[in-house]
Amino acid sequence: MLRGISGGQKKRVTTAEMLVTPGRALFMDEISTGLDSSTTFQIVNSIRQTIHIIGGTAVIALLQPAPETYELFDDIILLSDGQVVYNGPREHVLEFFKSMGFKCPERKGVADFLQEVTSRKDQGQYWINSDETYRYVPVKEFAEAFQSFHVGQAIKSELAVPFDKNGSHPAALKTSQYGASMKELLKANINREVLLMKRNSFVYIFKATQLTIMAIIAMTVFLRINMHHDSVTDGGIYMGALFFGILMIMFNGLAEVGLTIAKLPVFFKQRNLLFFPAWTYTLPSWLIKTPLSLLNVTIWVGITYYGIGFDPNVQRFFRQFLLLFLMNEASSGLFRFIAGLARHQVVSSTLGSFCILIFMLTGGFVLARENVKKWWIWGYWISPLMYAQNALSVNEFLGHSWNKTIPGFKEPLGNLVLKSRGVFPDTKWYWIGAGALLGYVLLFNILYTVCLTFLDPFDSNQPTVSEETLKIKQANLTGEVLEASSRGRVNNSTIASRDTEDGSNDESTSNHATVNSSPGKKGMVLPFVPLSITFDDIKYSVDMPQEIKAQGVAESRLELLKGISGSFRPGVLTALMGVSGAGKTTLMDVLAGRKTSGYIEGNITISGYPKKQETFARVSGYCEQNDIHSPNVTVYESLAFSSWLRLPANVDSSTRKMFIDEVMELVELSPLRDALVGLPGVSGLSTEQRKRLTIAVELVANPSIIFMDEPTSGLDARAAAIVMRAIRNTVDTGRTVVCTIHQPSIDIFESFDELFLMKRGGEEIYVGPLGRHSCELIRYFELLKMSERLKTVTILQHGCWK
Repeated sequence: MLRGISGGQKKRVTTAEMLVTPGRALFMDEISTGLDSSTTFQIVNSIRQTIHIIGGTAVIALLQPAPETYELFDDIILLSDGQVVYNGPREHVLEFFKSMGFKCPERKGVADFLQEVTSRKDQGQYWINSDETYRYVPVKEFAEAFQSFHVGQAIKSELAVPFDKNGSHPAALKTSQYGASMKELLKANINREVLLMKRNSFVYIFKATQLTIMAIIAMTVFLRINMHHDSVTDGGIYMGALFFGILMIMFNGLAEVGLTIAKLPVFFKQRNLLFFPAWTYTLPSWLIKTPLSLLNVTIWVGITYYGIGFDPNVQRFFRQFLLLFLMNEASSGLFRFIAGLARHQVVSSTLGSFCILIFMLTGGFVLARENVKKWWIWGYWISPLMYAQNALSVNEFLGHSWNKTIPGFKEPLGNLVLKSRGVFPDTKWYWIGAGALLGYVLLFNILYTVCLTFLDPFDSNQPTVSEETLKIKQANLTGEVLEASSRGRVNNSTIASRDTEDGSNDESTSNHATVNSSPGKKGMVLPFVPLSITFDDIKYSVDMPQEIKAQGVAESRLELLKGISGSFRPGVLTALMGVSGAGKTTLMDVLAGRKTSGYIEGNITISGYPKKQETFARVSGYCEQNDIHSPNVTVYESLAFSSWLRLPANVDSSTRKMFIDEVMELVELSPLRDALVGLPGVSGLSTEQRKRLTIAVELVANPSIIFMDEPTSGLDARAAAIVMRAIRNTVDTGRTVVCTIHQPSIDIFESFDELFLMKRGGEEIYVGPLGRHSCELIRYFELLKMSERLKTVTILQHGCWK
């Protein structure tokens, strides 16, 4: 990865990008994903204070919010299966569910309770009416009951009164589409484009260097001392040199495809939020790069023109310069247009290469105009290469060097060369070619602007719901009982992992029990050696960034880890926690050997032996935060390919298949064996199923040590519990498992055995066991006189202290 801010810090930048606007209505979706609880609390608290001061409105969707964060909200909107279950003051939400016969346990976050109480699977554990037999209360019944609840009645009464328009504020209706004037929007985009060009200067330097090398090669291939002006054949060689120059200038613009595609996600986000119109974005991306086109063409023409031996007239030198400049601008505009039209890297590259080949084929050099079939002659007239080739040829062969006659012909040699290739021997064709290229420059950039104005991202999320999932939602909504035959294999994993319809409210049947449940199966068909990893005084530093040096910092290195020591043991599930930027992922990368740059100091041993990365990679696995899988294969095929590549060669096919089956059972993927992985948010597996597949892909390599980077980020409490159950099952096989984790619920937190807690700056502040109900951790902080800051429930929700 490129050096930069952490994932949590990027999330905060996204939030801050919206907060700097003058808008008084904020809609925020999962802004806490990847953030620690402390940072989330600070952000939500700041938003709360701002909203109260300016009299604005903020609607925030959160996953696994900590109790202290949940208590910051004034109102709660609880949705389930498309129905509003509750919408009103936070203080009355528990009262509503208590009136329905459900109560939140003491050691349970209210937010987690609200996510589970409407679920068929989790609802029974919260039933408190011992006088009545528990029955599943469907979502529809909750929604109907809310209408009769005093909060619902108050909302209904308020909405029944027509709004008094006299009390409306003039600022509620904006008359301008954008926040600033078009001039200011254009200036802002120009400044940003200049900044991006400076930050991507390597790309442009590389392109100029590449063009310089190719110009030198072309000059030596067509060196003037070996070039003559005596025959039509000699003229054909010069025309080939001109054609090669056109191709090089055109290919030089191909880099615009990648550069444009890389910027489109940010553009589409900001365009849809009405930051600016598309033309204020596309115009700078064209005009600001004009000096680069001048530089590239100067390099090419300066090296090749006199080196190859084109007509020495200085006027024709500058005419060739003008044509190649227009060709470079036209090709850059073409590739920007293709990127804006395709909006996908692979599609854009394929389409760009296709256009180059078509223009080459119909450009008049590969096949002369007279030889082009009549049904393809239209391709000849629309090819930009044709106009460039004709104009450059006229500019060269009507010059003094070719104004000679050869025996048997009355016309000058230059005219004969032009006619032999089907080029019109008229001076006006130079200006026709130049005008056509200028027209293409304008056309392609206008089409690029039109594409970005009206088209949406290529991979627009189009979520689909399977028939089985639809049946489940309908059953949860109405309370219908699902028949076993209709639930199928998928539903057995997504719904049924424990039966809670017995009305019990004991903590042993809580979600905590669900997280810690395991199949109790330690022996697997492939044995492995349990290994521990111990590290002592680990330090990791990188070269001091130039931006920090510019602020007067004298040190040559920036230290990210400062003398970290600890150990991870087999059969022990360790949580690696800390604030964003504390160095959690950095520590895991150092231990896993994934840091290829920087300076690492300290000792790392594997079961007492010094770690060697060549062999350690064979006994370890690493589950990244981003679930990267091939979308067009099934779950089983993903695991089969991973095991085929990573298991020893002496493992036969039948044993490998048995092991894959065991791993799928371990992480509860057996019902999804033949399901396509699909694209995230579009088709295929859900987010938590992808997380479990990521774990399984590493498990089929039969590692002894597994590192997992934020396996529950982006999941709600129930989905996180499913993933944690898979992780717990993995630990129970005797493996060493370490997880970085953010904002765990109390159930998920207490499913860990030990905690490795870090603070910002790369230092550990607690390393040890949690104990029952986290008693060891609480006792430690009580010794530090911090007990007054910790509540019974919220102590475990923070997960970090600064």
